[in-house]
Parts: sequence; structure tokens; C-alpha cells
Amino acid sequence: MTEISQRIEGISLWDGTAAHGIGSLSWTGDRIDAVETVNDARATDSDAATTASEYSVIPGLIDTHVHLGGYAGPDKVDWVSWPLMTPWEEQVFHIAANAHQAARNGVTTLRDLAGDGRQLAVKRAFDQGIQQGPRILVHGPVGMTAGHGDLFIPPHYPHRTPTADSPDECRKLVREYARAGVDGIKIFTSGGVLSTGDKVGWRNQTTAEIETTLDEAHALGLKVAAHSHSTEGNQIALDAGVDSLEHGTGITEEQWPALFERNISVAPTLMINDVIAEARIPVSAEAQEKAQAVVVERNTNFAAAGRAGVRFVLGTDANGIFVKFGDQMEEVRLMAEMFGWSAERALQSATSDAADAVGLADKVGTLAAGWGADFVVLKGRPWEDITQLRTENIVAVVSRGVVVFGELPQ
Repeated sequence: MTEISQRIEGISLWDGTAAHGIGSLSWTGDRIDAVETVNDARATDSDAATTASEYSVIPGLIDTHVHLGGYAGPDKVDWVSWPLMTPWEEQVFHIAANAHQAARNGVTTLRDLAGDGRQLAVKRAFDQGIQQGPRILVHGPVGMTAGHGDLFIPPHYPHRTPTADSPDECRKLVREYARAGVDGIKIFTSGGVLSTGDKVGWRNQTTAEIETTLDEAHALGLKVAAHSHSTEGNQIALDAGVDSLEHGTGITEEQWPALFERNISVAPTLMINDVIAEARIPVSAEAQEKAQAVVVERNTNFAAAGRAGVRFVLGTDANGIFVKFGDQMEEVRLMAEMFGWSAERALQSATSDAADAVGLADKVGTLAAGWGADFVVLKGRPWEDITQLRTENIVAVVSRGVVVFGELPQ
């Protein structure tokens, strides 16, 4: 089937890094053909500048930390028992539905940080054009028995996510994930908030196990993301050579130099910890207490780290329950407030910088010829006023060159 070239004109352009005034964007299928702008001298006095529409276009957002495997329907379900009771074949449809919901809300690339064959099946279907859908990256988890990644499942439930309890088991599990086609690996260097029965400060795996996982993953070209809610967990991850910190709650000033030197990204997951700490969604008293402690420590550490230049990027921990696939724009606004950022810096954290953090800097997060055709048309100019970055201002979303929400302005 012949792909048809499309074009929008007379619209304010922000390319993922900077604004370029009024211009046009053209694309054919999943490829941007050209981004053309009115030069600055003409833009000052031209009719195009003075009569420009109220619309702007920005790259599609990139959420570097999601969990697509939750219930996607209209009913209320128990988020813990639903994945245990629902056949895997059925869950694939929910994963695809959650991804589509994210795309309709302007998030056109998602990195699932606890994926397996279910997420990989959806990713391949989208990539091969069997079904239209956003871009998905999948990281396989390598954690220990009784660790954060294991404590979401009742102890006697027979179908469990694989765990690894020695360096050799870690190496083998990484290889199995690589054979399955994952994009990366996730490790755990502290306990967690929603996992049952652990403490945030618990050690997860030994140094030898973690170092072996990093060694094998990097040897196979896989990025490694590290879940950490503690200062000690951050340091273990940094010493091991991880590519990103997830949560990063206990970041201290002493850890800034390592983060700067290696340009390590941190997904702050602000909203989900606020939601759990305030029990906006029913949670156990244990989870609420842990989240409250995380929020106190985060609020102590994050503002200064953000102002100092620590590389925070959009990562929400969205699972459709505590953070919905559509809350990402609110998370960006929270990041701008937390870190004292300009609107443009906040928007970069969710587009071009997030793309670079997940290894897709030459594919998404930027509006330029040759990049993928993922973008959002909005009312307003959110790079000037981040409060305008909100779902109710979305006019249209294009994912892989296809309009998946709204209508393009004429």
C-alpha cells in the first residue's frame, strides 16, 4: 500500500530542544520528511507570525518507566490479584489497551520496566504493523527470591516471575531475556513501597550478583535500569555501573558527581508516591507508611539535585491504577515545580532527553527530518508555560505517522 504524504502548516514548532517560530511539518508514514520554519527576521513582522493559529506541535512524550500489565477495563478490580487470576493470553489485550490509552494522551514511547513475553508480544505486533500502537521498550527484571520484584506474588502461588539467587543464575536469566528479545534489564538495589513484607532499606541481591548481571547485560548490549529508594541502594547501583536510576529517592549531594560524570538519568516517579502516601487509592497501611517515608526523604533531596543539574527524566511508574496512562503531562508539571525548572527544561525531560536516556535519541523525541513521526498538537505553547501541558489541551496525537486521537488542524 502506498503511503500518503501529510502536512500541517502555520503552526508553532518546538522540536524537542528549542522553539522555531511558525512553520510546517510534513511526514510520510512513520518518517518526518521536513520541518520548515519562518526565519527569525521574517517571523517578527510577517502575517504568518501575527495571524498564527493558537496551536503548537511538540514531539510525542516518552515515559521511561511504566508497567503496562495492569487491568485496562472500566470496572474496579484488585490490582494485586487480577494479574494472578487472569490468563496471560487475555492480559496481552490489556497491555495493548494501556499502551493505546497512553498514546491517545500524547505518550508515544513507553519503556516497561518489568516485562516478559506478554509485553514483548505487544511490542512486536506494534513494530510489525500487525496492529497500530506506540513504541514500546521492554526490560526484563532480574531480582532475588523475597526481593522487591518477587514480593507482589503470594508465597504459594505456583506461577512466579523468575528470580536469580546466585551470580550464575543472574547471568543465565539475563541471557534468557536477551534470547527473548528484550531491550534491557532491570535490577533492584533496595526494597520497595508496594511490595508486601519488605522494607525500603532492605538489600536486594549481593554485590557479586548485581555485578554479574551488569557484566552480562552490557556484554549483550542491554541497558540496565536500577530500582532504588535508598541512599545505599543508589550507591550500589552507581558503583555497579547502571545506566539509569529508577526512583532514586535517597540521592545525596555526595552522589551528584557520579551522576554528572556518567550523565545517568533518574526517573523520579513523583506522583505515584504522593498517591500512595495519601492513600488516594486504597492501599495497605504498610504501603502507605513506606510511601510517606519515601516522600519525606525525596522532598529533602530532590529539589537541590534538580537545581544542580541531576538528569531527571520523565518516568512515572504508571500502571493504570495509581498513575493512569494519561497522567504523564501532570507528572511533567510536578517535575517543573519540584526542581524549579523552566518550562522548556521540563519539556525536554519528557522528549529529547528521555529519548536519549532510553537509547532512542536518533528515532524519537525530536522533530526533524528522518526521525519517527510521533508528535502532539496542542493549544498553547507549553515550552513557555508548562501549565499549558495538559491533556485537555491536546488537539491531535500522531503515533508512527497515524492520527490516534483528535483531528489535525486545517
